Amino acid sequence: MFWADKIAADAQGDLIVVNDSKTPSGRVHVGSLRGVVIHDVIYRALKHAGKPVKFLYGVDDYDALDTVPKYLDLDKFAPYLGYPLCNTPSPDNRASDYAKYFMGEFLEVFDYLGVKPEVYYLRDLYRTGKLDRYIDLFLNNAHLVREAYKEVSKADRPDNWYPFHPICENCGKIATTVTTAYQDGKVFYTCEPNATNYVNGCGHSGWVSPFGGNGKLPWKVEWVAKWDAIGVSIEMAGKDHSQKGGSRDVANSICRKVLNKQPPFHSPYEFILVNGTKMSSSKGVGSSAKEIAELMPPELLRFLMLRTQPRSVINFSPNYETITRLFRDYDTLISKYQAHTEADANTPISEDLIPLLYAQLNEELSEQKLGPEENAKIPTYEAIDISTLISLLQVPHLDIEVEVEKRSPKPLSDYDWQIVRQRIAVAKKWLQDYADEEEKLVLYLDRVPDKAKSLDAEQTTYLTQLIANLEAEVNWDGEELQTTLFRTAKELEISQKVAFASVYLTFLGKERGPKAGNLLSYLDKSFVIARLQEVLQLNAISAVG
Repeated sequence: MFWADKIAADAQGDLIVVNDSKTPSGRVHVGSLRGVVIHDVIYRALKHAGKPVKFLYGVDDYDALDTVPKYLDLDKFAPYLGYPLCNTPSPDNRASDYAKYFMGEFLEVFDYLGVKPEVYYLRDLYRTGKLDRYIDLFLNNAHLVREAYKEVSKADRPDNWYPFHPICENCGKIATTVTTAYQDGKVFYTCEPNATNYVNGCGHSGWVSPFGGNGKLPWKVEWVAKWDAIGVSIEMAGKDHSQKGGSRDVANSICRKVLNKQPPFHSPYEFILVNGTKMSSSKGVGSSAKEIAELMPPELLRFLMLRTQPRSVINFSPNYETITRLFRDYDTLISKYQAHTEADANTPISEDLIPLLYAQLNEELSEQKLGPEENAKIPTYEAIDISTLISLLQVPHLDIEVEVEKRSPKPLSDYDWQIVRQRIAVAKKWLQDYADEEEKLVLYLDRVPDKAKSLDAEQTTYLTQLIANLEAEVNWDGEELQTTLFRTAKELEISQKVAFASVYLTFLGKERGPKAGNLLSYLDKSFVIARLQEVLQLNAISAVG
């Protein structure tokens, strides 16, 4: 049983509310999409199970601006450090404020991925008074909140600490205010000069009402208030919040102590790492969700998130190996799905195909994933390997669509061409924005690369035999040529690394490159043989000299 279906099977209630949230402190990175897609799939699994469900997504825009991302004007935004994000100006006039600017960018990716939650902003919950009764409750039970912090995370709060951060009436900061009393519906606070390590408070102090948006609860307490205010049933959290004694444990304890209620269902999920590094919205580490969405088709981006169990790390980097393997794995499952439907469309599909179905944007498709009598119909296509397209795009004077049509084993349908053109766009984007020099194919068509003029004896022996084998090769096809390259090395008992390096040096001027059989298949047979002969002649001259 797929993990989301297990959660759906156990969920009970008149209305099951699935919730996720984000603090829009800067460009939202691709890592944040994991939680979005996980919660979306739980929502879809619940719908498939016929249970009443609502999917909400919260924007934590009352959180403070705690750093100025490197891609923003420091002079413009440094004065707003410590301000609520919703009270910080937008980087440009496309949005009313900082939070809506960056969240708007992220919500465009939601639309692209077919994720359609009801979006709410914390500013609205605070300013309309929907959280007022919780603010009063937690302030009146501050001793229980302090107790939860101490018991769960060993964080010792002083007896005069109260769980509320007013917006300073003097300087507008929310990050620097410390509340030390609550009576007659007002809190006493001080805007502490040394409250944080990134901005100083102004020193102002006074009494103020905590209601109607005049401030916020600390986020672990706010989390609990939000759960109850909007009726959250299920909310997963990343590994960083889910460790023993961590944020989620503290929130769970507060929920039980103060509200006398059980917290929502929770299961942790792992990070998405880029080159082994967890991504940060404010620090600009990694690739933004919007940038990756501009590179990858939506179903492939969803597939990236879903093919790995939530508790396993996803190591992602938009390099050649990762991108081409992702497309190849997806195509393999599409082929398996096609074989399944052609063999017996009424047989339930195997579990490894469930992520593929949930990767589809069409919500109705993924709702049909199990019932044989309502079998999902995923459009299938004649797969064109993305690595082939990346290579073809770099061959000078080549019409890529003509070349694709020539290489296809059967006529391409309109849908096939839609996929081909989509992938050509991906390949172009990848070459333009992500490929490094080692990953680019630079063919030497007009001359022999200098590095090919000093091959060793094994390599010249290999090329001599390769010419004979290629001359006998009737089918100038990438796979056939790859077999010939391997067979020639085996005949001569030469290592594949040494043998293939001689081919790459001959045409690319470097020892590594794309699949060598495909590389040769892009070129005219007579040109390939003539180039190999020219390389041998130049090496013979070099040896005599």
